[in-house]
Amino acid sequence: MTVRAVERLSASETDQVLALAAAAERADHVYPLSEDVVLRVRGSSGRHLLAHEADGSLSGYAFVEDGAGELFVGPGARRRGHGSALLEAAGEGPLRFWAHGDEPGAKAFAVRNGFERVRVLWQMRRSLEAPLPDAPLPPGVTIRHFRPGSDEQAWLGVNSRAFADHPEQGRWTLDDLRLREDEPWFDPAGFLLAVDIEDTLLGFHWTKVHPATGDDPALGETYVLGVDPGGHRRGLGVALEVEGLRFLAAEGLTTAMLYVDEDNEAAVALYRRLGFEIHKADVMYQRS
Repeated sequence: MTVRAVERLSASETDQVLALAAAAERADHVYPLSEDVVLRVRGSSGRHLLAHEADGSLSGYAFVEDGAGELFVGPGARRRGHGSALLEAAGEGPLRFWAHGDEPGAKAFAVRNGFERVRVLWQMRRSLEAPLPDAPLPPGVTIRHFRPGSDEQAWLGVNSRAFADHPEQGRWTLDDLRLREDEPWFDPAGFLLAVDIEDTLLGFHWTKVHPATGDDPALGETYVLGVDPGGHRRGLGVALEVEGLRFLAAEGLTTAMLYVDEDNEAAVALYRRLGFEIHKADVMYQRS
């Protein structure tokens, strides 16, 4: 087995990584890569680590950038040192890795290699067939759709302020936003903006629709919900969430999902009040 590092994957390598990830999902019932890493696999530069068997077939993959990344090994190559080889290739020093699904095997691997559990990201779900509470918009606030080519800079400003303390979301750039605008799932009609009478952006609710896969029904996601702390209107966050869920229900979806950090007590409390419950967890492990 050998590990090779490349800055950008070829079309063939991209197909191999995504095929191996799909095989891991079938075996583990959880997809091993986040959306952000999938976007990197499809065409962005970065540090891609590829583990190959002697016959040249792909057996494992890792992506590492700025001391953080994701790593997985294909179902047929586990317990043979492939994960440790990828970790060694990632380099020494501080490193953080996401483990999707909070699996015992990932925990054992992390502990064995000197990592500790430092962050938990919950996926929460609720039925869209259950009633939604009344949550009126604050006075003077209206909802309109995102306008591609016009609203990017205003949205980036609100997003960076709303998520100033978030390790990923608050660092989004125009390239990050446009990458998602180019995705097949992007729908400006489901990207709801709360504005005042002067069309100043106050907050947003961005939705995403996941097609049905395997045993999972089609899912409507609260992709990002944010309110500008500088122009905060009482109750705007709840009102935006309800507006977004109503949009997803009107699209014919029956289940909604979202991601939230376990320790974000205010957000967790809001989502629980709206009927969301924990469905699964992703865990970040860190080596100091």
